[in-house]
Amino acid sequence: MKDDFIVPLNGLAQGRTRFSLSVGKEFFERFENSEILGAGLDVGIVVEKSGRFIGVDCEIDGHVTVTCDRCLGDLRIPVSTGFALSVKFGDPDSAGEAEGGREIVVLPFTDTGLDLSQAVYDYICLSLPVQRVHEEGGCDPDTVRFLSSEDDEGLVQKDSSTPFAGLGDLLKKK
Repeated sequence: MKDDFIVPLNGLAQGRTRFSLSVGKEFFERFENSEILGAGLDVGIVVEKSGRFIGVDCEIDGHVTVTCDRCLGDLRIPVSTGFALSVKFGDPDSAGEAEGGREIVVLPFTDTGLDLSQAVYDYICLSLPVQRVHEEGGCDPDTVRFLSSEDDEGLVQKDSSTPFAGLGDLLKKK
């Protein structure tokens, strides 16, 4: 599976070459601390070679499953993203700026392939919203009821032996 995301650059024919890959839960398990619990993604890669120019265009479509920030249940989020790279050979420390809307990837002369797994992972994660919650009414009702500020009775303990027992009464008087 790891080798699936290595695009062979050595011996690549002039013109366009297409690759199609599927990304599932196993792909994200390889990355440490991944918040993605499951996935069903299609990755389309087009590599264009023209003289010394090598361009890589990648489109990613499908869905991922993450944990809802509100109720901690599974949340399915659609994903539609992509990226464009220009591949150059040389000293990897001499990476330049993006050109023509493409990020530049500098590979050593000895490399024969480009590993896209990290880029695919990064762009999927970057496409996800910062706050991940179900639509209104989609969260677990028991969890929402527990978190609701309208139900102050459940949050304030009625045990008068604690030093904070009187604070609940002060809140009600306001």
